[in-house]
Amino acid sequence: MLAWYSLIMSQQKLNPKITKDIPVMDTTPVFTVEIWSDIVCPFCYLGKRKFEEALAQFENGDQVRVVWKSFQLNPDVMTDTSISVYQHLSRSKGITEEVARQMAEGVTQRAKEAGLNYDFDKAVVANTYRAHCLLHLAKEHGMQNTMKERLLKAYFIEGMNVDDPEVLVKLGTEVGLNAQEISEKLSSDAFRPEVEEDMDLAQRFGIRGVPYFVFDRKYAVSGAQESPVFLQTLERSFEEWKKANPAAELKITEGAQCTPDKKCD
Repeated sequence: MLAWYSLIMSQQKLNPKITKDIPVMDTTPVFTVEIWSDIVCPFCYLGKRKFEEALAQFENGDQVRVVWKSFQLNPDVMTDTSISVYQHLSRSKGITEEVARQMAEGVTQRAKEAGLNYDFDKAVVANTYRAHCLLHLAKEHGMQNTMKERLLKAYFIEGMNVDDPEVLVKLGTEVGLNAQEISEKLSSDAFRPEVEEDMDLAQRFGIRGVPYFVFDRKYAVSGAQESPVFLQTLERSFEEWKKANPAAELKITEGAQCTPDKKCD
């Protein structure tokens, strides 16, 4: 079971002379599923599909907020467009290229059953740090899930270099982000704290592999499980969350009012 973390909010006295609007933080409880994954992890794309199947079947799916967390399987890997992913696996894992191809064929078949057409022949050996930064930018604009899908498709199906800034600008603008903002954020290293925080949190939670799904910081599912496993965990964790966060009941004092049918009394 994962630890709970409390949020400490500071309070301040408001100056009555200030008349401009002051933003109010929405403290409404939200049921959240956090998913640690990497862009170049084939089981992460497959796990995303299996989770989405479960979410589509979950009757309270519209109340679930999904947050993608950064996890780099190999943060030190150097982007290299001159070698194949099979050569990279051979060197990094100490296996033959033939074994690497067999491994890729196995996961390709599993992905195909979920409607994903992987093409490892076109895959580019790439560091994923910049791609994770782009995901944090997309999160700020409410486009993180769409951006995650686009990056995974770009890597596994289209053979794009997800470490190339120009490619990332192209992919980001496709989902609705601003090209100039993407370039500025990626070149300034603005999201390094967020990426590192995700990685540190994964370490504290004992996450050693991805995908890793955390439900309301109470339950976890490791790996690309079948959709019934995700659905069962969604139902159980959501039910507990709902009991702990009951809907607020308004106590109404009636008074004179106007209604949309133009009646005022």
